[in-house]
Amino acid sequence: MRPIRKDMGWCDDPDSGLYNRPIVAPFRQSHEKLWRADHLYDIVIVLDYNIMPRRKRRGSAIFLHCARPGFAPTEGCVALAADDFRRLLPRLSQRTVLTIR
Repeated sequence: MRPIRKDMGWCDDPDSGLYNRPIVAPFRQSHEKLWRADHLYDIVIVLDYNIMPRRKRRGSAIFLHCARPGFAPTEGCVALAADDFRRLLPRLSQRTVLTIR
């Protein structure tokens, strides 16, 4: 666990050697900014999707994060209401396995 900083991002450029990996901004290639004004990533868990092994163009920056108002769709992530997320956090450990169906 670590707090999000303004210089944190996640590379979503499939032509980068850092595809689907955390990066430090500024970063030339395409990336998702983790510090957001809308607070969707105030709590974020990196899901084990296309992590090991990484496959280009198979998806990146797939997170469990806070939901938009009205649960508007994400771009492939899983989103929870912030209050539900806060209730889940104390039950998690490094050994926890989340199954998303």
